[in-house]
Amino acid sequence: MDSVIQFNHISKKYRLGMTRTSIPTILYQSVEKTFRRKKLKQADENSLWALRDVSFDLKKGESMALVGSNGAGKTTILKLLAKITKPTSGSFETEGKLSALIELGSGFHPDLSGRDNIYLNGTILGLKKSEIKQRFDEIVAFSELERFIDTPLKRYSSGMAVRLGFAVAASIDPDILLVDEVLAVGDAAFRQKCMQRIQNLLENGSSIIFVSHNLWLVQAVCQKGILLDKGQVILDGLINEVVDRYD
Repeated sequence: MDSVIQFNHISKKYRLGMTRTSIPTILYQSVEKTFRRKKLKQADENSLWALRDVSFDLKKGESMALVGSNGAGKTTILKLLAKITKPTSGSFETEGKLSALIELGSGFHPDLSGRDNIYLNGTILGLKKSEIKQRFDEIVAFSELERFIDTPLKRYSSGMAVRLGFAVAASIDPDILLVDEVLAVGDAAFRQKCMQRIQNLLENGSSIIFVSHNLWLVQAVCQKGILLDKGQVILDGLINEVVDRYD
């Protein structure tokens, strides 16, 4: 099988403290130029390595879970793959259409209706207007939000927003689907429905990277897993082995 994701020796460092665009930071950086040695000494103290030399590959039709405690680096990997952020070092390659459901409400506008947000989010995910129109009824039916589809999203509960987001993300039949924790918000019946949709995608050749603290859900969805701790890979193997090690 061909790899749809190749993640090669990726490291990601975040700078802690003030943002780069704040006025105090700009003043600080201008003064700091005269204190180069001090800056180098404090560099590590002001930085956080979210990932350190992480490598893996995912083949077509495979499902993989990223497992670990909060801050282990799971969401950072997904954000890199979705090109929300860039690696500090290393490189990665993806093949095919990628769809990401990473953050609750990402790609939605609270003042727009559910209907308008389907078109907005679908466009962000790379669909043409004609394609969204063709799939619109299917998306609404999956979300079970027919009654509220013309209501502004800001009046939706978090669970309703997840329903709509997952319905749009999964409707494009992606080659790669990234899912991060969002199913924890939905009710049991909807989670089961999402799992069935994920299984259908896998059977049709899609690849899934899944993040959840629900280890039962992880084992039900994924074949393999990676255990992360403080940005480093502890174990890369079958999902049962990874979950057993994490426990």
